[in-house]
Amino acid sequence: MAILSSYPSPLTISLSITCQNFCNSLNSTAFLQQSTSHRFHIRPIAASQVCTPHEVDKSSLIIAETEAEDELWAASCLRVRSFYEFTPSSYGLQDHKRYLAEREFEAVKERIAGKRTGFRRVSCINATLPLSQLSSLSEDLCAECKYTNNGEERVVVGTLDLNQCLRLPDEITGKKPEGIGADFMRAYLSNVCVAKELQRRGLGYELVAESKIVAQEWGISDLYVHVAVENEPAKKLYTKSGFIYENDEPAWQARFLDRPRRLLLWIGISGGHDL
Repeated sequence: MAILSSYPSPLTISLSITCQNFCNSLNSTAFLQQSTSHRFHIRPIAASQVCTPHEVDKSSLIIAETEAEDELWAASCLRVRSFYEFTPSSYGLQDHKRYLAEREFEAVKERIAGKRTGFRRVSCINATLPLSQLSSLSEDLCAECKYTNNGEERVVVGTLDLNQCLRLPDEITGKKPEGIGADFMRAYLSNVCVAKELQRRGLGYELVAESKIVAQEWGISDLYVHVAVENEPAKKLYTKSGFIYENDEPAWQARFLDRPRRLLLWIGISGGHDL
């Protein structure tokens, strides 16, 4: 599916990539750290690409918040892997991919630590599976996105950020709730992606479901996500998760930012007002 997000700082350039199938990533807006090098091509994944579904043992699936640096690094690598397509023969490709992952890694750590202006709270939520379950599926995924938890090697196969804030940079601002306290009770999803090898397995839906639980624990009453207008798979995911249309991005803004036009989707979080 398509687009993600992080949050622009002086070191971050907003990048939007739209894909029309499940073989890229799962979401809304993507703000990853982008190099100015012209030796590498960052472009949409072709809609004609096809993934072969891989059955997973859901009993070994863990979806949870994390602040552990090795797991955050694995999540950053998955984001780069999901939102960029590189020319395999490019000189210094692995160094460039590591550079992008390092910038996203530092950015997500800053967001979680509360060092980014405008964000009250940020949480990284990951879906992980044991390495042993995936070793025959993709050497690339296992090599780039693995980490160790209590002696067990696991792989980050899905990730997103939950952001408690009034607005996201360069994005449509939600309208709910209004008045005093809106900055406490409004949140946005970003950086939602699932490894292309495990699309169509329900992992995106479960990630979003966990984010709603965390949002409720934070006292959030209104949760938003941005999604590209043409991204039908992502829109279906959010509709299934209970999100509804609230607003859309003006065409001039999308042209100015050189990206696909976005929709803003909303869901009310039951009980958020009372926490």
